[in-house]
Amino acid sequence: MKSIPWFAALCLLYPLAAAGMMAVLAGEVLAQPPAAEWKIGLAQVKITPEQPIFMSGYASRTKPFERVEADLWAKALYLEDGRGGRAVVITTDLLGFPASIADPMCERIREKTGLRREQVLINSAHIHSGPMIGADDAARDNVPADEARKVAEYTRKLVDKIVDLAAQSVSRPEPARLSMAGGVVDFPMNRRQWTPNGVVLGANPRGFADRSVPVLRVEGADGKVKAALFGAGVHNTTLRGNSYEICGDYAGFAQAFVQEQLPGVQAMFMLGCAGDADPYPHGTMALAKAHGLTLGKEVCRVLAGKTEPVRGPLRVAFERVELPLQKPPAREELEKQAAGRGTTAWVAKQMLERLNAGQKLPEHYATPLAVWQFGEDLTLVALSGEVVSDYIPLIEKAVGPLRLWVTAYNNDVYGYLPSSRVISEGGYECRGLYAGGIGYFATAAQDVQVNQVRELARKVGRKVPE
Repeated sequence: MKSIPWFAALCLLYPLAAAGMMAVLAGEVLAQPPAAEWKIGLAQVKITPEQPIFMSGYASRTKPFERVEADLWAKALYLEDGRGGRAVVITTDLLGFPASIADPMCERIREKTGLRREQVLINSAHIHSGPMIGADDAARDNVPADEARKVAEYTRKLVDKIVDLAAQSVSRPEPARLSMAGGVVDFPMNRRQWTPNGVVLGANPRGFADRSVPVLRVEGADGKVKAALFGAGVHNTTLRGNSYEICGDYAGFAQAFVQEQLPGVQAMFMLGCAGDADPYPHGTMALAKAHGLTLGKEVCRVLAGKTEPVRGPLRVAFERVELPLQKPPAREELEKQAAGRGTTAWVAKQMLERLNAGQKLPEHYATPLAVWQFGEDLTLVALSGEVVSDYIPLIEKAVGPLRLWVTAYNNDVYGYLPSSRVISEGGYECRGLYAGGIGYFATAAQDVQVNQVRELARKVGRKVPE
């Protein structure tokens, strides 16, 4: 009787083990994808106005929009870490929500989904080529009463859509993995230009601007990309006040490009600290599309390359930070300012109206602040307002620069949040609150904000420098 070769015997007795050995002997790699640690839910809804209404972003506009170049969207990414951590990111192609609209909207989301306030993050791309939003249907500025009613009606429907959007994302959990990497774009330009008469809006090539492109890759259990959450630190102001065309500016075109290149992927944009940065060059629809193409290509390049895992657990914190305001000037000075023009005159008039009504002017403004911690892999800082780029190095120094993503324009877009340096230099970014309150931030506001970022980061488990 002939003896059976050892390998043949192995095949008879242990067929699965033999198959694995055959694969190894053949030089094959039996790679199994890592376990899908997360569950995610995706949803999106079109928010383009159904009829022409007034646009936001430039006070010089005196009529409703004329046509739609590209639709506007709100999108949601629901996250669940398997350990009880839950949250939802909502991105919008809008100028931004004041707290008077965002807070009631978040309460409605809580009622529908059970997600608490700290578990909901609403970011706006701060486009200047989208609809005006507002709940007040009274005439204001250049907006007559009949047009203000259209804005209020649109806003009510918009809020309904976003509440339903959040609920849809929560209802669609599926296994997923998260990972992250970064890229860079070259069109953000610091806009604080020095002149013999001080700082004006312009182009400052030597000024700091955040040109990084953080990209969060969201893939299903099969390893295919399901969504991409990405950002940039530059105003969506390629289109100026002479444009009456609806579109998402460079951010909208970038999202559309990613989705065209990767069918079935939901592309979402989160704006960073863009308070003192403009796209360069700017002024035409062609340039808005060109900047969008630049950003979209970079996002696709990053998605196709090496990314680092983003694991749980997810820990979130939310707080309203009382930022100090400057002491108001004397009444005589306010009256002098109110007789002038521009934003300073508007703020002075608002102060005088409150004083004449017997009201005390506020000493602080409560700004929302959120910090989300993803295991030890990522800290997402969500500032509110139009935050200038100085806050990037300030927060990096406070909590450490690694595995950090700083965003702005979240939860309450109330006006600019200048740094101490910007306040001391003056310029457009010092023009004060335009929603939710009245006044100008004091230089001390910078340290109060940065210190609270540090405290919240420590609270959610980030190891911050001593």
